[in-house]
Amino acid sequence: MSQDSSTHAKTSGAAQDLLHARYQQAAFIPDELNATIETLFNHRSVRAYTDEALKPGTLQLLVAAAQSASTSSNLQTWSVVAVQDPARKDRLAQLAGNQEHIRRCPLYLVWVADLARLKTLGVKRGVAHDGLTYMEAFLVAAIDSALAAQNAAVAAESMGLGVVYIGGMRNQPEEVAKELGLPDYAFATFGMCIGYPDPAKPASIKPRLPQSAVLHKETYDASALDDATQSYNATMAEFYKAQGMKNDAAWDMHSLNRLRGPQALTGRHRLVEALNNLGFELR
Repeated sequence: MSQDSSTHAKTSGAAQDLLHARYQQAAFIPDELNATIETLFNHRSVRAYTDEALKPGTLQLLVAAAQSASTSSNLQTWSVVAVQDPARKDRLAQLAGNQEHIRRCPLYLVWVADLARLKTLGVKRGVAHDGLTYMEAFLVAAIDSALAAQNAAVAAESMGLGVVYIGGMRNQPEEVAKELGLPDYAFATFGMCIGYPDPAKPASIKPRLPQSAVLHKETYDASALDDATQSYNATMAEFYKAQGMKNDAAWDMHSLNRLRGPQALTGRHRLVEALNNLGFELR
C-alpha cells in the first residue's frame, strides 16, 4: 500500500469514527477529509477545564478568526467582551443560572450584537440612522455575532481548547449589560467558556438528528420527520445510558417541554421588553 493510500485509509477511518459518534448509526463515507473538517466533526461541549493558562496571544488569535467570518454588507455589527476577572465571572455565572463552568474557565467571552458602534458614528457624522430601530438591523447583528463566535470556537478547538456556549446570558439581559458596561443598542447574545479540557472529565460527542430531518432538497419536505425523530429518540436514550446520565423524557418531548410557555424560558420570555429597555426600540 502506498503512503497516500495508507493516509487516505487512516483519514477515512477517522472520519467514520467521528461520523458514527455524531449520528450513532451508519453514515456516509466522505471522499475527502482534512484537518478542518475533522475539527468540525469532533466538536463537543466542554464544561470542565484544567488550571492551565491560555498561551500568550490566544485571545487575539481567536478574535482574528472571529473577524474572518462573513458579515452582512461588511457592517461588522458585533463585539466581544473578554472576561477573566474571577469576581466578574462569578457575577456572570450567577446571572446565567449559576453555571459553575463560567467560574472555572480561564477565558469567558461574551458575544454582543452591537449596533451601538454604528449609532455612535451616525451621531458623530450627523447622518440619519433610523434603520437601526428595525428588526432587520437587530437580526443582522445577532447573526453577525453568531458567525463570529462560531469561527472563534472552531479556531479554539483546532488549538486543543474546549468551548461551550452559554445561552444563559439572555436570562437577565439588562443585568448582563450593566455588568459589562454595554451601551444602548448593544445586547449580549450568548457567552462562551474557553479552556483546556480536563482529561479527568472528558466530554463526548453528542449525537445529532439524522440528516433526513434537516436536509431538504429543492423544497421543504417533512415526510421523514416522524421516522427521523423516533430514530433520534432511541439514539439519545442509548447515548444518555452510555454516559450514565439521567434521561426523563425522549428528545422530542424534552425539546417541546422547553417551549411549553413563558415559565420554561428562564426569563427569556421578556426578551422584546429587555431589548427595548436596552435602547433598541424595535419595530
